[in-house]
Amino acid sequence: MATATTARSPAPANGCSPATPHRGPELVDALPFSLSCENNKQPILDVLARVFADRREVLEIASGTGQHATWFAQQLPHLRWRPTEMPDNLATLLPRCNHYAGDNLAPPTVLDVSARPWPPQVPHALFSANSLHIMPWASVEDLFAELSERAEADTVLAVYGPFNYGGEYTSESNARFDQWLAARSPFSAIRDFEKVDALAQAAGFELAQDNAMPANNRLLVWRKPA
Repeated sequence: MATATTARSPAPANGCSPATPHRGPELVDALPFSLSCENNKQPILDVLARVFADRREVLEIASGTGQHATWFAQQLPHLRWRPTEMPDNLATLLPRCNHYAGDNLAPPTVLDVSARPWPPQVPHALFSANSLHIMPWASVEDLFAELSERAEADTVLAVYGPFNYGGEYTSESNARFDQWLAARSPFSAIRDFEKVDALAQAAGFELAQDNAMPANNRLLVWRKPA
């Protein structure tokens, strides 16, 4: 069965760096930590604060270390954030989420985009970072196929990560990162924007925003028309 997980890449330009214990006065003794997630959380937040301004609940697909989930939940208190991960990666997600003191972060749950069942209710907002280039292409197809059935009108989907345009890399660092992905797994690769957008359109979504982000990444936002 096709599976998906968050990126934990040593390459500085893309993906998430390896999860390692992090110590700090504001955290418990040690929590899984990704430097790239720490670096990109504020630029992503700047976009999500606008995109999710009128939302109430967000389902995050492939939440990794939980740095995004806890940061966005803290900074966007009007949202109830629902983090998810693959079964084998849930142990990495739980510690930071369990340490979060707010009441708007749901308990992390298991979600394999290629497995059934999905959560019984998919909220009107979804987010995923550094996942499409890690999961097999079949899982990317499964993700949008599921959303075509479950996502209601006016649902917003925000996806962060590197993408190719016109079949070309947007930077030399992305080309190097794609080589690293291929060496890591034959199923991983930077995805072509046009192919992903075609899946989104087939699922009933329309591209609303294509935001340039630091380190040659993008934050794509699709909306399912009301």
